[in-house]
Amino acid sequence: MELPPVAQDDGQRGSDHPFLLLSLSALGVVYGDIGTSPIYALRECFHGSHPFPPTEANVLGVLSLIFWALMIIISLKYLLVVMRADNHGEGGILALLALLAPWRDRSRKSRMLLFIGLFGAALLYGDGAITPAISVLSAVEGLELATPGLKPFVLPITITILVLLFRFQKRGSSRIGAVFGPVMLLWFAAIALLGIIWIVRAPKVLAAINPVHGIDFFINNGWRGFVVLGAVFLVVTGGEALYADMGHFGRFPIRLAWFALVLPALLLNYFGQAALILLNPEQSQQPFFNLAPKWALYPLVVLATVATVIASQAVISGAFSLTRQAVQLGQCPHVHIIQTSWKEIGQIYIPSVNWLLMIVTISLVLGFGSSSKLAGAYGVAVTTTMVITVVLAFFVAVQKWRWHPVTAGLITLLFLTVDVAFFGANILKIESGGWFPLAAGGIVFTMMATWYRGREILAQRFEETKEPLDLFLRRIATHPPLRVPGTAVFLVKQITGTPPQLLHHLAHNQVLHEQVVLLTVVTKEVPRVTAEKRLEVIRLEQGFSQVIVNYGFMQSPNVPVALRGCESFGLKVNLDTTTFYLARETLIPSVERRGMMLWREKLFSFMNRNALPATDFFRIPPEQVVELGTRIEI
Repeated sequence: MELPPVAQDDGQRGSDHPFLLLSLSALGVVYGDIGTSPIYALRECFHGSHPFPPTEANVLGVLSLIFWALMIIISLKYLLVVMRADNHGEGGILALLALLAPWRDRSRKSRMLLFIGLFGAALLYGDGAITPAISVLSAVEGLELATPGLKPFVLPITITILVLLFRFQKRGSSRIGAVFGPVMLLWFAAIALLGIIWIVRAPKVLAAINPVHGIDFFINNGWRGFVVLGAVFLVVTGGEALYADMGHFGRFPIRLAWFALVLPALLLNYFGQAALILLNPEQSQQPFFNLAPKWALYPLVVLATVATVIASQAVISGAFSLTRQAVQLGQCPHVHIIQTSWKEIGQIYIPSVNWLLMIVTISLVLGFGSSSKLAGAYGVAVTTTMVITVVLAFFVAVQKWRWHPVTAGLITLLFLTVDVAFFGANILKIESGGWFPLAAGGIVFTMMATWYRGREILAQRFEETKEPLDLFLRRIATHPPLRVPGTAVFLVKQITGTPPQLLHHLAHNQVLHEQVVLLTVVTKEVPRVTAEKRLEVIRLEQGFSQVIVNYGFMQSPNVPVALRGCESFGLKVNLDTTTFYLARETLIPSVERRGMMLWREKLFSFMNRNALPATDFFRIPPEQVVELGTRIEI
């Protein structure tokens, strides 16, 4: 299937929504993460694990680095280049990987792209746990500045907010989605105003726009200047969210929101914080909250807390979306997915992911104890994913957009130079907490890679014993079995060959239904498949039919609904008299057969046993299901 290099999309998701409304909605979903970075980013440069004295040269140097990081990484790389690499309007690292479709061939390059793409996606789960922890905790810590006596209550308040946030997920984000945009609009207006007040008092901070200050900072500080990039990177940690959430709003509304509001507000606030530090170096420990006058401190803490909750909501929803994509693309076992809105397909809830994220997030808050310590763990996963995104985007540019390799290589080199510098600085955080997202990503990647490879081996084992379908049909034509009324639906993973559960059923029961449907659910390498292209029906001999149901990787399958749609193709299926036959594999890890290492085979067997049953995933009525077991040595 040939995919277009750039989707012919006007940037508008749903023509009945004007750009301004979509841009307003994008403020809450897309820009929550990067929009709350001013609470802690600049503070970490002067009071983090590698603090710098807040001299004028250091302040202007760090501010220059922040300015150019936002311009190069967010404005240029993500907004203008990477967002061109959309898969029929959808973004994100798995959508980018689906554009390349490395699973189509077994070349060394394709397998390498597949594995680095999966690793980049796996790292986002670590980010999904850290973002709520550091965002909410950094906001609540503002209470210490307002009332020092409240310091013992910071952690309990933070944990309470996080518990409420995760418990709310099962209700769906649609109920509060309408207020996300307006609240973030108020947030960006507030931080911009606070920044302007202090820039007016020390306008010399505007000189930081000149990149010479950043260059001088490196020259004067050498290795220590490079290390501070780990803290500077905190200002762009929401970059991947811009790309991942593109499918909800389209390119143009996201770009409009960034250049018209978000970027100016962020820059004004960062420059305002720098002006505050220049005038009052002793206030560099909490420059964001010190921007506000005393009377506005409590309202600012409340607004910051609400903004960080919104930012966390967006990251959690992103983890749900990423999991569904991984399941549909065959990189993850089936999990229980609940659609929380009948209008928006992207609004889903995955209980297992939600509760696991909650446990890990609260553990991080208790384990690290402060947002400053959490900052040591933050950034490692995101910068690694950013490097992987640039590498994958290079191959998309060459293979799909037909760019000249030299042109694509030069642009990629520019972005990689910046990304690798940030990556190197963040790697230094491993000892102070950066090990966590790498460990979490490594665990998730191992599980995803094992599941993918295990399904490959399982398909090979089935292929070894599978009888060709035409031979099977000729056999039952020659020796017809007893036929009983009704319809039998056999779910088939592979389109070719006779399904093993059909052979077992006939061998043990000696009967067949009058109508037999071999049904295969296929996930296409596109986000969504329209209803017109959903079904393919092939009528075979002996009362057999082959039905192929096509879904995109952003859609959840529903087999009964698909079968009802077969009537327009001349295949009438009465669901009341239909029996579904599913295969239930019992996997036997073995060192005697070539496959995976024994520990991976045991892991795959464990994941297979605990995966969501096909009846739930495909929404098949369990009372109409017959499971036929088979033992397979892998």
